[in-house]
Amino acid sequence: MLGVFATLARSNPRPAPAPARPAHFFFAALSTVVAMLTAPAPAAENGAALQITATRIWPAQEYTRITLEAGAPISHKTFTLADPNRLVLDLENVDINATLAGIGDKLAPEDPYVSGVRIGRFKPGVVRIVFDLKAEVMPQVLTLAPIGEYAHRLVLDLYPPVPVDPLLAFLAKVEAERATAAEAAKAPALQAPGPAPKAAPPRILIIAIDPGHGGEDPGAIGRGGTYEKNVTLAIARKLKARIDQQPNMRAVLVRDGDYFLPLHVRVDKARRVKADLFVSIHADAFIRAHARGSSVFALSERGATSAAAGWLAKRENDADLVGGVNLDVADPYLKQTLLDLSQTATINDSLKLGKAVLAELGGVNTLHKAQVEQAGFAVLKAPDIPSILVETAFISNPEEERRLRNSAYQEKMAEAIVTGIRAYFAKNPAIAPVRVVRDP
Repeated sequence: MLGVFATLARSNPRPAPAPARPAHFFFAALSTVVAMLTAPAPAAENGAALQITATRIWPAQEYTRITLEAGAPISHKTFTLADPNRLVLDLENVDINATLAGIGDKLAPEDPYVSGVRIGRFKPGVVRIVFDLKAEVMPQVLTLAPIGEYAHRLVLDLYPPVPVDPLLAFLAKVEAERATAAEAAKAPALQAPGPAPKAAPPRILIIAIDPGHGGEDPGAIGRGGTYEKNVTLAIARKLKARIDQQPNMRAVLVRDGDYFLPLHVRVDKARRVKADLFVSIHADAFIRAHARGSSVFALSERGATSAAAGWLAKRENDADLVGGVNLDVADPYLKQTLLDLSQTATINDSLKLGKAVLAELGGVNTLHKAQVEQAGFAVLKAPDIPSILVETAFISNPEEERRLRNSAYQEKMAEAIVTGIRAYFAKNPAIAPVRVVRDP
């Protein structure tokens, strides 16, 4: 407790040295300080101090998200300190209850940005939380209104000053493989003038795999407690492994951990790696437990092909509201995508891809619909990448929920998807994509 007080005190200017005091005066003052730190917050004029009902920390290479939840908006102030790097969060009229005091227990040792958390009573009516940082960060603070199972949330997103982009390393590796294959094809012609040159090797295809939901957004939750975000990531990782085994395909995971990504960021990531296909993995849910089967969806320019497809698209698009998006950041695709001249051709290719994948899924699970459906899914709005959304099964169906948790079933689902992708490319040979919309 003394260490907490000493650390919090370092964030304030150091006062001038005071005259020496007797030892008993020091211990009396120390007792007062300890009492201030441990006492509950004073009651506000309009009621008791606010109680924090949940705390969460979601670490990822791209950013770390810290969430505080309460039954009312949380009044707060934040600022950063250097040497060493710290982020200070002051909470006004908040009680230090067990939930808030335990926020440090949520910190993972592998967190790229936060090394420690300390909490104490800074002054009457103000609780101070100090986040010790491993490096300088650029914090973004969001306040989110209640939605779904969540109450009022205060969200701190800690970004590095220079954005982390693991996709660049992936793209460089693929380009190097392409160059090596091209050089190998030319080699025989250079060594012997007689033989005809070999045909150019097939272009290495990039498949962007998007595990739906993540972090603050769990997606659908099965009756047995299965989270959609965990199932989608497990299947996506298996799908990536299967695709990487193909001689001319490489896969990249849009999300490779338990953290939240806005829908337009998922699209942007696929475009940054110049993906040839985009496959979003999900697990369906419905209010009645008997609904079952696998489905495949593509984007629609005009509206949903069924009421269920429209309802599902709205639920998936609401993921941004659940996960919590900084609304000050504009989505570059929402206004321009459907007006782009390439969109119709891209949707046609998406339907072909969806049909090929759906045919293979029918060998693994019952099909919920025998044809590819369409709706206005925001995550499928890349104007120049054929994109599909695969609902692997109904997580709200107890039998299918058990299957979704089974590693063998996940493997079968991944194999069906990659087989469908191969069938699509067999009938639709890939050429280098033309980017008709300027990359951001």
